[in-house]
Order: sequence, then structure tokens, then C-alpha cells
Amino acid sequence: MSETIQWEYRVKSFGTFFQGVRDDDLEAELNQWGEEGWEVTGFRMIENTNRSQVIAKRPLTRDVRRQRSMP
Repeated sequence: MSETIQWEYRVKSFGTFFQGVRDDDLEAELNQWGEEGWEVTGFRMIENTNRSQVIAKRPLTRDVRRQRSMP
């Protein structure tokens, strides 16, 4: 039987209350995430602000599990 894939998630808000995020800045951040193995799974505008939130996931590796278990 194959092992079930476990995921780690990342959530980050972009922009400020008064100014939204610039397209170039968001694109650069998402390209960096892609190089790190993250896949965007969700995006939402935060109501009544100029902020947006991005949700991403990637497979949880043994190395990451080990790092999280260290004090």
C-alpha cells in the first residue's frame, strides 16, 4: 500500500490597508515560492482592504519534519 502524501501549507497576506500589492512584487514572490516547490492553491481578497491573501502547499518532506521536531 502506498504512503499517503502529507502537505505543508503557507499563508501570506500582501498589500497594506491603504495600498494594494504591485503586480511585479507579487509575481516575484510567487516565482520564488515556485522555485522552493510551493504550489498556489488559493487566493482571496481581504474584504474592505487593499490586501490579498495567498495560500500554497507542497509535499511535506522528511527533512522538514525533522527540522520541525528539533527544539
